[in-house]
Amino acid sequence: MAASGRGLSRGIGASSCPAWRGAHWEARGRLKPEYDAVVIGAGHNGLVAAAYLQRLGVNTAVFERRPVIGGAAVTEEIIPGFKFSRASYLLSLLRPQIYTDLELKKHGLRLHLRNPYSFTPMLEEGTGNKVPRSLLLGTDMAENQKQIAQFSRTDAQAFPKYEAFMNRLALAIDPLLDAAPVDAEAFQRGSLLQRLKSLSTLKPLLQAGRVLGAQLPQYYQVLTAPITKVLDQWFESEPLKATLATDAVIGAMTSPHTPGSGYVLLHHVMGGLEGMQGAWGYVQGGMGALSDAITSSATAHGASVFTEKAVAKVQVSSEGRVQGVVLQDGSEVRSKVVLSNASPQVTFLKMTPQEWLPEEFVDRISRLDTQSPVTKINVAVDRLPDFLAAPNAPGGQPLPHHQCSIHLNCEDTLLLHRAFEDAMDGLPSHRPMIELCIPSSLDPTLAPPGCHVVSLFTQYTPYTLAGGKVWDEQERNAYADKVFDCIEAYAPGFKGSVVGRDILTPPDLERIFGLPGGNIFHCAMTLDQLYFARPVPLHSSYRCPLRGLYLCGSGAHPGGGVMGAAGRNAAHVVFRDLKSM
Repeated sequence: MAASGRGLSRGIGASSCPAWRGAHWEARGRLKPEYDAVVIGAGHNGLVAAAYLQRLGVNTAVFERRPVIGGAAVTEEIIPGFKFSRASYLLSLLRPQIYTDLELKKHGLRLHLRNPYSFTPMLEEGTGNKVPRSLLLGTDMAENQKQIAQFSRTDAQAFPKYEAFMNRLALAIDPLLDAAPVDAEAFQRGSLLQRLKSLSTLKPLLQAGRVLGAQLPQYYQVLTAPITKVLDQWFESEPLKATLATDAVIGAMTSPHTPGSGYVLLHHVMGGLEGMQGAWGYVQGGMGALSDAITSSATAHGASVFTEKAVAKVQVSSEGRVQGVVLQDGSEVRSKVVLSNASPQVTFLKMTPQEWLPEEFVDRISRLDTQSPVTKINVAVDRLPDFLAAPNAPGGQPLPHHQCSIHLNCEDTLLLHRAFEDAMDGLPSHRPMIELCIPSSLDPTLAPPGCHVVSLFTQYTPYTLAGGKVWDEQERNAYADKVFDCIEAYAPGFKGSVVGRDILTPPDLERIFGLPGGNIFHCAMTLDQLYFARPVPLHSSYRCPLRGLYLCGSGAHPGGGVMGAAGRNAAHVVFRDLKSM
């Protein structure tokens, strides 16, 4: 038991409390021997794919190995009375048309938009009785400028121009998210008709070029340069640069000094909620409620969703075409097509008979970069954190900054780089980058009265530790204690408020959620693993070398995050292929 915290304090694996299952979505009636389409995995992308296919008249079944649907978008009661978004925890990137097409509001989805959305408190010693400074950002640009001016008046003037610059880039990239990438294989090896069809997929690329216009070289630099180089051209104050840089490295084993880190920043700013560009919010009831709403939409049209039904392997006919799946219990389920929401590695290296895949393809999949820096810690507390930079209200009710992503150890980009360097040496960061969120500040249904759930998305923690160490209970708790010590410096009393904790290191994220290497994106969002090359070159159109097998998860274009685009895009590709069969 860790020294920090009070009462129950444990790492993953020590919990005897059953997970909160949410609504039970197991299909009514018995499992049928045959469907038009089978989806492996009930992560949000798999559920989106199933919902679209079923609406298009394709009889679809989804098989999930865990007792709860949603993949990484789940709500689980790890500590009695406290409901956690155990893995993914914020919503912004879900494509707008998915809300509309699947009627998610009708199926129970409720959102809590955050404004303000970002809070970076400073650790400032020697200020006497003065409250340490902090940076609070929201949707009010004038208020943002006032906040930034504490650190630099020049930066306050530049900030609206920077936001407009980045919004234009997000607008240009947007159409690329909603279509399969250019089918390079068809263009290279297909018939004349296939080549002509593949040319039509160039349209989103041409649209993007038109939006960016003469500024294309500057935007190219954003995508390829280290984010520090980009931000240095706009700003001079470290608190602002470091706060913005967190979005460039979050979930990625990269430093702000790593070339290409700018794309990850863009990936995290190109979303929106309810018509508000760039907005992030909490899902009422936790992220599992989003998965429940998608499932409700799918099952309302006749889709079947089964939990605790793990797929063991993909079945292939003697002619080299997919003909269904075999479940872990030995049951065979036939289908015309199979869509895998599992990672590329699990799909192609574990579930698919290797003799049906080209050696070069298998080799490329096996060499995908899956490094992850993330340890997620879910914490139950009996009161709100009380930050030195923004003291709590006398009654203890949530204040505006409590609803934000709260960035700790983020006063300076050098701090982020040093945290990264520790991980490169096989060590958990001595001073980890921490994104602290308190969803119960807006959604009191998640915790008992007066209590709260706290999400700690922390990095950098290597999958493999130096010196032959492993992520056992002792190492997990030692790292969590270090994180809690850091929070205590910003919010004294935090450790005394802890009721319990759930620690998910990279190996835990891999084991529980099937995230290879613990990578929340299935494989790194680096330029060599995006668009034409996701997951590998010549196979970015959701199809693979085995006819009838498709990838529909985060390992496919356009990548990770709770976006749903991969599932939606894959469903449309599958539907077109089924029509031509």
